[in-house]
Amino acid sequence: MSTNWYVAINGKQKGPMSREELDQKIRNGEVNAQTFVFNKDLGDWKAMKDVPELLANPGGPPPPPSNAGGFTNTSHEIDFEVFGDDLQYVEIELDPGETVIAEAGALMYLEDGIQMETRFGDGSKPDQDFMGKVFEGFKRKVTGESLFLTWFTNNGTGKRHVAFAAPYPGKIVPIDLSKIGGEFLCQKDAFLCAAMGTSVGIALNKRLGTGLFGGEGFIMQRLNGDGKAFAHAGGTICKKELAAGERLRVDTGCLVGLTSQVDYNIEMVGSLKSAFFGGEGLFLATLTGPGTVWLQSLPFSRLSKRVYAAAPQTGGGGKKGEGSILGGLGGMIMGDK
Repeated sequence: MSTNWYVAINGKQKGPMSREELDQKIRNGEVNAQTFVFNKDLGDWKAMKDVPELLANPGGPPPPPSNAGGFTNTSHEIDFEVFGDDLQYVEIELDPGETVIAEAGALMYLEDGIQMETRFGDGSKPDQDFMGKVFEGFKRKVTGESLFLTWFTNNGTGKRHVAFAAPYPGKIVPIDLSKIGGEFLCQKDAFLCAAMGTSVGIALNKRLGTGLFGGEGFIMQRLNGDGKAFAHAGGTICKKELAAGERLRVDTGCLVGLTSQVDYNIEMVGSLKSAFFGGEGLFLATLTGPGTVWLQSLPFSRLSKRVYAAAPQTGGGGKKGEGSILGGLGGMIMGDK
């Protein structure tokens, strides 16, 4: 195979490098089984655990551990089905003893035999002490979520179902963490629920510009594990696969989530005139591959602004004759103004 290898570390492409240099990074712990690698013979970026040559590794250093990051083979294996079109909910099927965790207020219904319990902590660290769980809860509070997570456990003898609904019109996005390197970054209000064993934390973008101008993008939620997780977003979902070095610029509010290999930054675009009169703002999120990003066509912030702008500002009933050619003058005549 080719000796020119590339690796994705912290969203940055490193290489080209020889196989010996790659082996050295394995020995140093710079890369692991979840790290994405590329060379021209692979044809696309792949996690190291999916490259037989690196796993076999004849005569070289030990292969990358299958439980790199401590999240492999820890999550409960839940089944699910998403119902609906633009007002969706997800139904989770739990075998006896299985648990799903969810944000407070996401529950739609649950069947007999499922116990609901509100707790600090997501259960991904069974040996964590109470203060550690409290700290994790406050970190979630920083992202705008509840201090607590709700655990739903099937204590019955057969399969049971529990369902969760999105809080506003849009789509529910199922994410299999085991297929994207074990980590998913999403907007701070996007997380809905996940299989027990998934770590729900925060990811701070270290770039000052991203923090000041990134809107929702400065503090994101970080989901780690090897099970299934579910995020929700507004409008229609667009999934983009970015090749190494490929860039995509998007409105900051339209970003739902991304894999950890994607480099995320904020850049100024256009001019002051475009910002003041074009309605698009001065800044866009710049996403650089390799990796996958999920976008939403209708951010809740955009929807809420339109609803607020259309709502009566001085009390009273709703508008009459919104389609009238008289517009505001018609409202004055009809007594709305």
